[in-house]
Amino acid sequence: MTAPVLRIGNASGFYGDRFDALREMLTGGPLDVLTGDYLAELTMLILGRSRLKDPQKGYATTFLRQLEEGLGLAHERGVKIVANAGGLNPAGLADAVRQLADKADVPVTVAHVEGDSLPVPDGFLTANAYLGGSGIAACLRAGADVVVTGRVTDAALVTGPAAAHFGWGPDDLDALAGAVVAGHVLECGTQATGGNHAFFGEHDPARLRRPGFPLAEIHADGSSVITKHDGTDGVVDLSTVTAQLLYETGGARYAGPDVTARLDTVRLTPDGPDRVRIDGVRGEAPPPTLKAGLTRLGGWRNEVVFVLTGLGIEAKADLVKAQFADALERGGSRPPAEVRWELARTDHTDADTEERASALLRLVVRDQDAEAVGRAVSGAAIELALGSYPGFHVTAPPGKGAPYGVFEARTVPAAEVEHIAVLPDGTRQVIEPVFRTLELAEVEEPPLPGPYPSGTPTRRVPLGLIAGARSGDKGGDANVGVWVRDDDAWRWLAHELSVERFKELLPETVDLTVVRHVLHNLRALNFTVHGLLGEGVAAQARFDPQAKALGEWLRSRWLPIPVALLEGIDAPEVTA
Repeated sequence: MTAPVLRIGNASGFYGDRFDALREMLTGGPLDVLTGDYLAELTMLILGRSRLKDPQKGYATTFLRQLEEGLGLAHERGVKIVANAGGLNPAGLADAVRQLADKADVPVTVAHVEGDSLPVPDGFLTANAYLGGSGIAACLRAGADVVVTGRVTDAALVTGPAAAHFGWGPDDLDALAGAVVAGHVLECGTQATGGNHAFFGEHDPARLRRPGFPLAEIHADGSSVITKHDGTDGVVDLSTVTAQLLYETGGARYAGPDVTARLDTVRLTPDGPDRVRIDGVRGEAPPPTLKAGLTRLGGWRNEVVFVLTGLGIEAKADLVKAQFADALERGGSRPPAEVRWELARTDHTDADTEERASALLRLVVRDQDAEAVGRAVSGAAIELALGSYPGFHVTAPPGKGAPYGVFEARTVPAAEVEHIAVLPDGTRQVIEPVFRTLELAEVEEPPLPGPYPSGTPTRRVPLGLIAGARSGDKGGDANVGVWVRDDDAWRWLAHELSVERFKELLPETVDLTVVRHVLHNLRALNFTVHGLLGEGVAAQARFDPQAKALGEWLRSRWLPIPVALLEGIDAPEVTA
């Protein structure tokens, strides 16, 4: 009989995550399936460059090293392993896992999913469609103990095992949508268990020193409980799960290849210590297209960081800028296509250490020509060493420049992508695209709660005293999710934090398109800032290229907040 609960854990949120997590999850408590997410947008570029050097590579080698111990542990405990570590070469990784199993004398069966690779357009390095979980489900139904994939959606690592276990088909939209939501919570590992959490200061620091990785108890109707192994550090509560639900999502419709999950139907309720129940999720047919990610080398960049100490910081910065431009011109070199200066005033008045007395002036240059950002730039910067501002030094010697990458998101018809499950016996099973689809459209904005009473006393304090936030990147766009934890604060936030107020608080977004989405059940607003990150994380166009701290910047901004909402908050920042 099918077990009523499927326990799916996560042991990796990115390529480079905690190496010991796979062993810790296998030995820390009961599991049925252990997943690992190794593929971010930047990772595909890294793997593409790796494959250029060795066509046999292109997969996450860390995963293979983790299995040297973990494969035997998983077999002993009857745990299936599903990971997207195959990257650009899932067949190659599957073969490597088989070789490892033979060498270690561990009798496991291995399958893989392929078909995500698309024809690579001229000038690009990689092109991959985001597949769903059906291929994973087919591999598991055929008896695979280990399934490795290429580019699938992060949530597919959960929808696939859940569909295989409970026998869901493509029409079980609500159940699939519930699994998508659980998968999205798990995909970033310890971000669901207190990592990178806005309200971390409310917990014992010892609990957050080494958060345990999350797991989801999936039920046949798609509902789930998010938790972690007993005895592990970290925190699972309504706030940590809300934060992860808002991370790198957008509006109410969260589209994927298996189903479009309605995030505006998600219900979160406490289910005991370190347990949060997710239910009520409704699903709709997926769109007829799949997301595709393309990467390419975008050009060359170089960076020099000048340290400015003590008095006259602005004047010192102006001198360096003028001297650098003059040195470039006298050297006979054309200036790079893009020259950006940013002065970070990290200095303090009457500082008690030299470092606290110093500011950082960051120069970033870009060009299609490596020579334009290489020796000409580093030479122009370093020749100023004895003839510029007092106290001249840089954080590191200028280099010759390095290539940077670009990620582009496109859509491709799902019917044109060959989704193949390569079963343990070598059979190649073609996964047919979903028959019933629905064009993606924005939902009508729901009615807002009644406004907070006007005329109440306010204090000008940081937004973060009452609101949490989590932010991240999607290509060149940034996402900022903002939530509060009680109904009164929600009544205030929903009306106060408009797009106009958001732009006022974050002036860097003033000239960009910002879209606000309301998620009433989560007491949350999700903002998409289009174009903030230029050509994406690999291009490093911004100080914070993945917008990871954009939400914390927003929380640090001051605005009038009703005094009643601040009651009980132990915060010295609160001033009359």
